Amino acid sequence: MFNKLKQFRDLRSQGKKLQNTLSDEKTTVSSNGVSLTMDGNLRIINLDIPTDLLNPDKKEKLQNAIKNAHDDAFKKMQRVMAMKVKEMGGLPNIPGIN
Repeated sequence: MFNKLKQFRDLRSQGKKLQNTLSDEKTTVSSNGVSLTMDGNLRIINLDIPTDLLNPDKKEKLQNAIKNAHDDAFKKMQRVMAMKVKEMGGLPNIPGIN
C-alpha cells in the first residue's frame, strides 16, 4: 500500500514538472488573418483580430477563423506535449492505472 502511495506521489510530482515545462512552450498560428498564440497548458495567451473582420457582415468568417486557429494551435501543442513527455521518459507504468 505504501509503495502505491509513493508511486502516486511520484506521478503527481512528474505531472507538476511536466506542467511547468509545458507552460514555457508557445505556438502561434494564423487563419484568415486571425493570429492565436497558445501556451503548453492549452491556454490562449494572445488573440489578434484584424479590424476588417470586426464588421458585423463578417461575423461568420471571424467565427470560423477563430475556431480554425484554435484547432490548429491545439493540434500543434498536442504534438509538442507528446514530445516533451517522451523526452522526460514517458509515463510510468503503474499497476491498476495503465
